[in-house]
Amino acid sequence: MKKPIIALIIAATLATGCTRIETGEVGVRLNANKEIEGAEMLPGSWNQTLIGSVLEFPVRDIIINISDKKYQTSDSAALDDFDVTFVYSINPSSVSELYSTKSRAFHAESKEGVFLMYTYLETLVNNAAYKAVRVYAALEVADKREAVEKAIYESVVEKLKAEKLDLAIVPGAVTVRSIMPNKEILASATRYVSAQNELRVKQTEVDIAKKESERMVALSSNSTASIAYMNAQATLNISEGIKNGKVQTIVVPSNMTGLMISK
Repeated sequence: MKKPIIALIIAATLATGCTRIETGEVGVRLNANKEIEGAEMLPGSWNQTLIGSVLEFPVRDIIINISDKKYQTSDSAALDDFDVTFVYSINPSSVSELYSTKSRAFHAESKEGVFLMYTYLETLVNNAAYKAVRVYAALEVADKREAVEKAIYESVVEKLKAEKLDLAIVPGAVTVRSIMPNKEILASATRYVSAQNELRVKQTEVDIAKKESERMVALSSNSTASIAYMNAQATLNISEGIKNGKVQTIVVPSNMTGLMISK
């Protein structure tokens, strides 16, 4: 009878007094004094919570979303919108140290666990994005998305190295989801482009009119020669047509200066 009772106790303990560390997480035990006890608990392990408690820390692909920012560009124009996503991971062997030595304000807690260094990194990314946008003018920043992403990443990496956190925190991808320049500047730029296009059309019309005027002047100044040339060309064409049997006509001289066609 003792074995079934022991089995029931074990089952009850597992059901009510144990927790399992899920994939992508690391656990840390806190004793009754809320102090960290022992090494990190790895994914898949079962750990009792009857005495003390277990904190769970997601360590892989932690996502920080920064949205609706209105950073200023190099020409002091505020963007209408800037959204960026930053992904990072925590070295599992650094979990206890980060939680015990860094300010609680650097972390973020939710029902999914404690996100180590979340608030700290959120601040780094925000500052890096501000500086990256400030390099470019309002009308060019949207075309510099990749350069802005690279600048944000490099800025965060540099800061982590300076704080000796580069082995504990692993930066991942940086994705700028949206860059919307100031609407008033966009509208002004559109009006400017439209005016430039209209100016080019007007200039083309002036050039055409000028060339046409020059052509008419040239024809007027050489009218006699032009008429004689056209008559001679017409006579030649008619003669060739008769010669080739393509025109059935009677040709008679007209004042001895040209040909007449009589049907």
